[in-house]
Amino acid sequence: MSVTPLRPQPTDPISFFWFIPTHGDGSYLGSERQQRPAEFPYFKQVAQAVDQLGYEGVLLPTGQSCEDSWITATGLATVTERLKYLVALRPGVVSPTFAARQTAALDRLSNGRLLLNVVVGGNPLELAGDGVFLPHDERYLQADEFLTVWRRLLSGETLDFHGKYYRVEGGRIDFPPVQAPHPPLWFGGSSEAGQEIAAEYTDVYLTWGEPVAGVADKVARARRKAASRGRKLRFGIRLHFIVRDTEEEAWAAADRLISRVSDEQIAAAQKRFREQMDSVGQQRMAELHGGRRDRLLVGPNLWAGVGLVRTGAGTALVGTPAQVAERLREYQAVGIDTVIGSGYPHLEEAYRVAELLFPALGVAGRGSRLRATVANEFTVGDQTGARVQAAS
Repeated sequence: MSVTPLRPQPTDPISFFWFIPTHGDGSYLGSERQQRPAEFPYFKQVAQAVDQLGYEGVLLPTGQSCEDSWITATGLATVTERLKYLVALRPGVVSPTFAARQTAALDRLSNGRLLLNVVVGGNPLELAGDGVFLPHDERYLQADEFLTVWRRLLSGETLDFHGKYYRVEGGRIDFPPVQAPHPPLWFGGSSEAGQEIAAEYTDVYLTWGEPVAGVADKVARARRKAASRGRKLRFGIRLHFIVRDTEEEAWAAADRLISRVSDEQIAAAQKRFREQMDSVGQQRMAELHGGRRDRLLVGPNLWAGVGLVRTGAGTALVGTPAQVAERLREYQAVGIDTVIGSGYPHLEEAYRVAELLFPALGVAGRGSRLRATVANEFTVGDQTGARVQAAS
């Protein structure tokens, strides 16, 4: 007798993460005006804000243009209380034994708040700078060996392993992680080779913000691959957010975000995507708009303006809290249970999403309650100075 896999229902709560902009931040794409440099004090502001606001965790990006995600997460873990850290695990860039020791150490330091994002890489030029020269599909064969060694070490084995890409003799780690057998593995990859890795090893499969039909197809394919191995996956989506009280305000903010992006910048970015990258996911992002300003609305409330110049996640949900919540429920209906959000600038937009969107989604943000005297400009009362409990 066949059993239909359980899927999130539209009324189920969404797990909401945010983003630490370790490559810099700002109010305008393509412009140095009102830009915030990639500095730890700013990362700390964002992390402490989202920890207080009730986000479950944060994603830290990886790459040549980003501060190192492991070191940054280590620093942030010491100044936050509950926040989880989704940090890049890079097969091919570091050895699996060294990565296993790093994993155990950061999981212990954070008291079990570490999550691992398996990043094989989609830019051969950048990978060459890290000493990786394998073609696309072979990078995933290397990742298969990497994750085999990594998992066995963190499970407590003393390991001898002789593979095509790695040779380990007497490998072990002496300090186990808090999470047994190891912190959860997350992964985003649209290619067949990538989905095979997701199905075999990972716990959460991630997609960038494509229209719902495209996401549904990817989820279904990954689910089938996992089921053929006797495994189940959870699914997450990576999106930007522009949420405002009115639809007019939201679209005005979207237009403002790219108002300083020139046609020359768009052409240069799209050329880089085509000629330098072999990521299937990046190809799918670029195809949504084709580098054209008149093709940015790619689905209901789904706007591809960010992807004109940004690699990776290039779409945003734009609209009122009710509209954006409805779109997220549509993604939930096809299997998505986790959202990794971001917005420019990330500190202010973290507050907007928590204050406007969380109530519409039923997400219980910790920042939704405040204690205040009635005698101030934010409350209404009898001016007696008594304290009231206000909750959104």
